[in-house]
Amino acid sequence: MTLQHDSREQFRALFLSDIHLGTRAAQTDALLGFLRQADAEVIYLIGDIIDFWKVRRGAYWPQSHNDVLQKLLRKVRKGTRLVYIPGNHDEALRDYVDVQFGGIEIHRQTVHVAKNGRRYLILHGDEFDVVLRTAKWLAFLGDRSYEFALRLNAPLNWMRRRFGFGYWSLSAYLKYRVKQAVQFIGAFEDAVIREASRRGVDGVICGHIHHASDQRVGPIHYLNCGDWVESCTALVETRQGEMKLIRWNDAVAEAARPARHPEPAEAA
Repeated sequence: MTLQHDSREQFRALFLSDIHLGTRAAQTDALLGFLRQADAEVIYLIGDIIDFWKVRRGAYWPQSHNDVLQKLLRKVRKGTRLVYIPGNHDEALRDYVDVQFGGIEIHRQTVHVAKNGRRYLILHGDEFDVVLRTAKWLAFLGDRSYEFALRLNAPLNWMRRRFGFGYWSLSAYLKYRVKQAVQFIGAFEDAVIREASRRGVDGVICGHIHHASDQRVGPIHYLNCGDWVESCTALVETRQGEMKLIRWNDAVAEAARPARHPEPAEAA
């Protein structure tokens, strides 16, 4: 689904994950553009919204990161229900599970019931990451390498814009071309899908691996929100009850293209 860049839409539910506020990689300008166009009855923040790992290593918090939080809080004040599912990068908030702060609900996991009655398990997904469960220091090492690849995205895309090309993520390209990474993504998805099946739900919505996805595996509908450091993706449930994946960069690029006008007919 491509959300119209210049239109405002109302959804039943909006699902966001892996924003990583507090890092230079967070694409907050893009996210603010999206949030200006998208309203929902309920917003689920599915982990790694604030990157406490990075914040502990050195403060980076420009005004745009405040603006994202203020925009979300403004939606709460207007009646939107906001549910926060902490991830591994904001795991400190797991100490406050089942507590409400200013209208924000914090849960370890929850279930979203779609308009058609289908039940979706919502979780961040780091509990199914073998590296995090068995060797957390390796996860930190991988996080540093991933952060370096993300930093290269900015100068590369500056050059691409100079030559008229659209956004392209080096970090995503490397991640999806490395055999071990591809195998990890597949293993992660399999584990999450098995958990959804074990719970007896119809689907699962997660984040964590920064890989947006919408697929059906047997009776289970697997959905991953993606992220806002590489792909700028979100999941929505429409007013009609359909689950859709939105790629915001595609919407922006489409809006920037000049309108095509039909060629005038030649005189007979």
